[in-house]
Amino acid sequence: MKLFDIAEPILKNLEVDQTLALYINLAINLIILGAIAYLLDYIFKKILILCLAVVAIRTKSSFDDFLVANKTAKYIAHLVPLYYISKKVPIVLDKFVYWESLFTKLVKFNIIILSILILRSILNSLRDYLKLQPKYKDKPIDSYVQVIMITMWIYAFISFILILFDTTKTTLLTTFGSVSAVIILIFRDTILGFVASIQVTVNDMVRIGDWITVEKYGADGDVEEINLATVKVRNFDNTTSTIPTYSLISDSFRNWRGMLNSDGRRIKRHILIKGGSVRFLKDEELEKLKRIEFISSYIDKRKQDIDKFNMTNHVDKSLAINGRNLTNLGVFRKYIQQYILSHPGINKDMLLMVRYLQPTEKGIPLEIYCFSKDKKWENYEYIMSDIFDHVVASINYFDLELFELQPAKNQTDFTL
Repeated sequence: MKLFDIAEPILKNLEVDQTLALYINLAINLIILGAIAYLLDYIFKKILILCLAVVAIRTKSSFDDFLVANKTAKYIAHLVPLYYISKKVPIVLDKFVYWESLFTKLVKFNIIILSILILRSILNSLRDYLKLQPKYKDKPIDSYVQVIMITMWIYAFISFILILFDTTKTTLLTTFGSVSAVIILIFRDTILGFVASIQVTVNDMVRIGDWITVEKYGADGDVEEINLATVKVRNFDNTTSTIPTYSLISDSFRNWRGMLNSDGRRIKRHILIKGGSVRFLKDEELEKLKRIEFISSYIDKRKQDIDKFNMTNHVDKSLAINGRNLTNLGVFRKYIQQYILSHPGINKDMLLMVRYLQPTEKGIPLEIYCFSKDKKWENYEYIMSDIFDHVVASINYFDLELFELQPAKNQTDFTL
């Protein structure tokens, strides 16, 4: 006797009303079907979880550990009872055509959803595994996973509609084409994020761990996460900024990766020299400055060249402006250049300059342009501060003055 025909002969022998017997038989068959499905689910879940746990223990790879953590075996085990139910529903509901169609659709829906969950657990396991690999540590793996999952959910949604309305793909696509404008309007941000995520990934614009600055969103720090909709940035003040992914292709931002991958971090800063303190140097002053080691040989060589030029051209040196001369600002600029060349924190193989900028009402800008060897923020700031500490302290030796904004003469001090 077949398993699902047990109740029917018994009910006939008891002379139960035919309609009532039909429904009692259905209820008993559904209980039997549910019990068998539950038993199959329990058995296969235990077997698969145990097998995967054993494999995880015996293998060196951590991928199977992530499969266990993401409950992949549990989801796969659910497929067995669902498959069993899909085969037995036509038998159990052979006399209930409408219910048979409804239950068949429900089972198909569950199989599709369960397939998506299995795929998601595998992708999440792969994502967690790849994040531990140095080669993929800075890649936006979350975006890849989300793109695949969105594609699969779209496919699942289309399958739901096809099953629910018993329609064809051609009819469905024609309907979607008619309402595409509404769909685009509703899912605008998702579509923009999807396109931006692909462009960011393909063009390698941003990686996890990159230091980026996005002034529009007040973000200045390291990228912690890149997904389909947002980019998460941990700012240097330990706050978190969340930036729409599509803004990375629609707005400008600064990525400091090139600097971090280069041989040095740029120092570009100037001081303002008071114009009235710049003058020509006398011979006795030059003799005094020759005691400064960094410029001693420079002064000797330059003085010889200048004296030779002035003598050859019979220059009247009763006025200092005549002929060629050394200035305190020029000698100071050379001193700073030699000092930076001797500094252990500066990369001598990269561009190094000490130059004048356009004079302003606040004085003559003397700019230092060079690159530090150490690119770490605190070390970089220390090197730059060390250089400018020395520069500021050296100015008095050359009889120069820094520009300082003076208060108005008629300004009254109201400090209590």
